[in-house]
Amino acid sequence: MSSSTGSPLPVFVVTGQSGAGKGTLIQRLLADFPQLELAVSATTRPRRPGEIEGVHYYFISEEEFGRRLEAGEFLEHHDFPWGQRSGTLSSEIQRIVDEGRACVLELETDGALNVADRIANAVTIFITAPIDELERRLRERATESAGEIHERIAVAREQLLVAERFDHVIVNDDLERASAELEGIVRQRLAPAGTMSRP
Repeated sequence: MSSSTGSPLPVFVVTGQSGAGKGTLIQRLLADFPQLELAVSATTRPRRPGEIEGVHYYFISEEEFGRRLEAGEFLEHHDFPWGQRSGTLSSEIQRIVDEGRACVLELETDGALNVADRIANAVTIFITAPIDELERRLRERATESAGEIHERIAVAREQLLVAERFDHVIVNDDLERASAELEGIVRQRLAPAGTMSRP
């Protein structure tokens, strides 16, 4: 995980705008690289239909989130403009490292930058897409209100301003190409550790 653990495996930190397709790209990546594991974030937002506790998120109350944050249990956290809070528990990262797997984090942009500052072997990847495409995808998935979509688009424009601070930027305007690009980055970074994908 970090220099303190002595783990040679990289920590892949994937971020980008809402609607950019981070989740889809990560799921494809995990299917091709069984030695990777996605860290499960904790969130205060309500569970959506089909979501499973401990698989998609750890769903916790505002009170528990605040208590754990004050106790220093989060590696990073983010307060969204529309109310919810999400974060990565340090214990979740350590669990994956202890199992000998390379960790994948799907984070908000500021959280990703914070993790990059704290973990020496972090590989940061920013996923983006054209703004009009982002808006179309957000409306199509119909999980946010019109007001939330407007806020997410405003945040997306701000996030683009810091994209150059990441190790890699992938434009997801073509899923197959973007997926191949992401897999190429991961394959290259895993090779020095002697950990490759399945044939």
